[in-house]
Amino acid sequence: MQDLTASDLLTAIRDRRRDEERAAADQLVLAAQWADLHPPESIHDAAVFSIPAGGREHEEPIAGEGCPLVAEFCVAELGSVLGVSTTAAKKLIGHALELRHRLPRLWAQVYAGRVPAWRARAVAETTIHSCPSLTREAAAFVDAQVAAVAGKVGPAQLDRLVAEAIKRYDLAEPDPTADPEDGWLHVDPRHASIDTQDVHYAGTMRMEAELGIADALDVDRALAHGAATLKALGSTESLNVRRAKALGDLARTQTALDLHTQGVTAAESTDTSTDSDTGADPQRLPAAREVVLHVHFAANLDGLSTVFGPTGRLEEGQRLVLLDQIKSWCADTRTRVTIKPVIDLDADLATEAYKVPDRLREQVILRDRTCVFPWCTRPARRADIDHIIPHDPDAAAEGREQPGPTATWNLACLCRFHHRLKTHSAWRYAMVSAGVFEWTSPHGHRYRRDHTGTSSIDPADPPGIPRPRRR
Repeated sequence: MQDLTASDLLTAIRDRRRDEERAAADQLVLAAQWADLHPPESIHDAAVFSIPAGGREHEEPIAGEGCPLVAEFCVAELGSVLGVSTTAAKKLIGHALELRHRLPRLWAQVYAGRVPAWRARAVAETTIHSCPSLTREAAAFVDAQVAAVAGKVGPAQLDRLVAEAIKRYDLAEPDPTADPEDGWLHVDPRHASIDTQDVHYAGTMRMEAELGIADALDVDRALAHGAATLKALGSTESLNVRRAKALGDLARTQTALDLHTQGVTAAESTDTSTDSDTGADPQRLPAAREVVLHVHFAANLDGLSTVFGPTGRLEEGQRLVLLDQIKSWCADTRTRVTIKPVIDLDADLATEAYKVPDRLREQVILRDRTCVFPWCTRPARRADIDHIIPHDPDAAAEGREQPGPTATWNLACLCRFHHRLKTHSAWRYAMVSAGVFEWTSPHGHRYRRDHTGTSSIDPADPPGIPRPRRR
């Protein structure tokens, strides 16, 4: 490689890119074949996405109408060997099935190397989760149009194309207020999304929104006014930072406007002195911040230290956070702060009951941080507490020692899906030391999970595949 000319280097880079795209296409083919090997026993055993909507969850299939169903538990093993989450594995299988069964023209172009797999997967993601759902005929219309341009369609063009398919095949409920000349607007693009799972090291999250023109202009004016107000009150931060803070103030009914009371009269100050002495809000307003953040500080967290000052761990997003950041977040008025007692993560706690008491639950949550299944990142605080060795409810009555006690060393955090997977399939795991787990898949692949993440353990001779336990 060291002796290659500039021309040779460009050729080598191009060839590597082609190999990468070929491998991605092959991965789609293999994912579809894996799905073929694992049909569900019933529709209730099929893999689905749980989508939050309106405060409740509903289930969506991993591929559109006309695609075969897939056994839900087979997805986890595919994700594990790829080193990705179960959700990412569901998407891979869903995209493969959507392309093969509903977008065959595009699938053929991917297989022939004319369309990169990532472009085809973007189209499949859109046709799978279209609202309303696309029929096979509507998906075929989209397939024909996208294949005609070799997949070179942007997100906005793809949205319009799907909207045209919805209109052409009468899939949407009629809207009496819609302009017949703008039929593509049957698909309402408005949304506001915050990626709460991706927290930047600076303690920020990304927000993206599509608003109506009037709403967008109103928000823009409000942010400009809020940024100007903060500057007038003495803020020396950049315009972008002030606009971001102004947006947060809008969500909290503009708590920063409490600063405007700097000019209250002496009589007004006297009237509120009693409230100030008791720590109550002089305006008698409730706490405006209802967001709950779990932040943990220690003298030396996980052996890490920074040049920026005391550093802790933020549960939301699994990121490090500076003490100064926490101070700034709590500096706004009417923010409620709760400090809980320290829990020793090395202590051995136990109870004779099956139910996990609050203190023991909190200890396990703090130790595990996330679901302990390989590559799962769902927060431990929203997970189930699993007895690694199953609890025997009849042991005490029959005079036997409890094989699966409710104790620190026998408890782990598992999200609901992986809890069911462990209970009803051949996946097995054990805690080899505090917070360190070793998993074995039905096909003998082994993984180690600790607070730093997941790593593969190369199996020597994979054992025979045990039959999963029936419900």
